Amino acid sequence: MRIAIISDIHDNLWNLSSALAAIRDSDVLICCGDLCSPFVVDELAIFDRDIHIVFGNNDADLYRITAKALKKANCHLHGELFESEFDDKHLVANHFDYLARPMSKSGDYDVVCFGHNHELEVSWEGDCLLINPGPIMGAKFSSGRWEDTIPTFVVYDTSSNIATPFGIDRTSSAITKLQK
Repeated sequence: MRIAIISDIHDNLWNLSSALAAIRDSDVLICCGDLCSPFVVDELAIFDRDIHIVFGNNDADLYRITAKALKKANCHLHGELFESEFDDKHLVANHFDYLARPMSKSGDYDVVCFGHNHELEVSWEGDCLLINPGPIMGAKFSSGRWEDTIPTFVVYDTSSNIATPFGIDRTSSAITKLQK
């Protein structure tokens, strides 16, 4: 099973569109929060299989995001935490890196997905795979101010237990496989 993982869209529909085109053959989509505006749900729903969404700290209009998602049969909102089994892999998703790290050490999960810090990460904590797909929006703030960065997402293959990061070229929208 192929699971596409995205986060930190922040209303960037252009990069989201490129990512959705690249992941169209994935079996499920997980969004680790920060859609921001309700209209992002309409764009996400273009992905025609199940979409699991957790809220981030910038999803302020929860009422309208929820109302839109309820009208889309493939959109499933999970509040701040999504937990499920995919091909015998116990996966959990939330938005915050500071919650993901302790979860990865708990021994309860095979895969922990998160976002928030806008830093692409595919790493291991013991037997637990940590996946931060990085920001679809293409910016980070680690220096305390806006820094352009490559818009990224990850596709996780449950059979091989491999998470592959991808980048979106800002000018051509071309998708490239990134080195881990």
